[in-house]
Amino acid sequence: MKPNVLVVEDEELMRSILRQLLEGEGYRVFTADSAENALEIFSTDDISATLTDIKMSGMDGLELLNQIKTIDDEALVIIMTAYSSVDSAIAALRLGAYDYVTKPFVNEDLLQTIKNAIQTKELFSENRALRRELNQKYSFIEIIGKSEALQSVFRMVEKVADTNAGILIQGESGTGKELIARSIHFNSQRARQPFLAVNCGALPESLLESELFGHTKGAFTGAAADNKGLFRSADGGTLLLDEIAEMPQSLQVKLLRALQEQEVTPIGSSAAIKFDVRIIAATNKNLEKELAENRFRKDLFYRLNVIEINLPPLRERREDIPLLVKHFIARIAREQNVSEKPIKPEAMSALVNYNWQGNIRELQNAIERAFILSGEEIRLENLPPKIKINLGNNFEMRDPEGLRPTLEEMERRYILEILESVGDDKTTAAEILGIDLSTLYRKLKRYEEI
Repeated sequence: MKPNVLVVEDEELMRSILRQLLEGEGYRVFTADSAENALEIFSTDDISATLTDIKMSGMDGLELLNQIKTIDDEALVIIMTAYSSVDSAIAALRLGAYDYVTKPFVNEDLLQTIKNAIQTKELFSENRALRRELNQKYSFIEIIGKSEALQSVFRMVEKVADTNAGILIQGESGTGKELIARSIHFNSQRARQPFLAVNCGALPESLLESELFGHTKGAFTGAAADNKGLFRSADGGTLLLDEIAEMPQSLQVKLLRALQEQEVTPIGSSAAIKFDVRIIAATNKNLEKELAENRFRKDLFYRLNVIEINLPPLRERREDIPLLVKHFIARIAREQNVSEKPIKPEAMSALVNYNWQGNIRELQNAIERAFILSGEEIRLENLPPKIKINLGNNFEMRDPEGLRPTLEEMERRYILEILESVGDDKTTAAEILGIDLSTLYRKLKRYEEI
């Protein structure tokens, strides 16, 4: 598709010359004899670059530049001016013009300026597309949810992503701490630079030190080559220090110094090397408790904990479970190249009522198991036994006097229990119960009348 160039010139002869010149280069050319007409064209067509005279009757080129920038802040406007008006052209650059050319201009120079502007416009579009792709890829895919607890996390991430502030993510295992860290990185200005992660509890102290800060060849037995270390490898990007509470205190001291000085000294070297890395720390432990018991340094805690994000466990956002279940079913079906399977209401109810100690990871495993073991639909018997047992234990089948309740009373208790478990979200409750929303409302109205 040919790029669109808008030419704004109140002299008819010059408009005609510019049109012929640009069309000869393969551009699709729009022309306007006034700034007012130019704004109409710009507002209705996809313009890649605008070439405008600075002196025109009525609205001049500077005001047109202002108006265009109001419509599209990334619009590329090239100013044409006489040699005697170069000061005005420089003023236009300060207002956001892409470039200027002086009359009489050399055709090759003008064409090169427009070509550069078109390439810049394409780069803007590529960057926007990349950002959209990254946003989609890391937009909390595995921690889907509409609960207020999760939405507050999303709002916090949106506020802090494009800053350089240190972030501490706390939450139980399986709540999605690394996914949140990746989302922060890929929604920041560092998105095109590396995102690296290390589990501070998975490596022995000596190996973790080398992994973080690097080492020189021969620094210790087995050091056959130089190692840059994660701080230098992630330069310009983000480093996630997962399970930070497991880091030995001797390394905590070295980490604190590295963060304060923004430099590391590889093992076996005396030369400090600067780095530019955003640090995100994560833990499934309560760091304030670790501080109180002298297992974590207070100064390092305050260095890391500029902004704290607490991820809620799955049992505190039960209304999100049906959404996650459907997401996992769709993903498993896609990976196995088979059709999605419906899930029976009693199976969904069991999933909603279960206390997920392993959080999203445990739920994902349960759905994968059920999908494999099920036929055309996922039934209660396809779930892990502990989930089925939990459902039976959660529902009291006798009233306080020890008498068995009627079927209608059992239904009422069951519906109210499901509503409570999903935070009174009636749409979600109706999905779990396998009834229409209107049917649920009718039943609730009848219960109020009893």
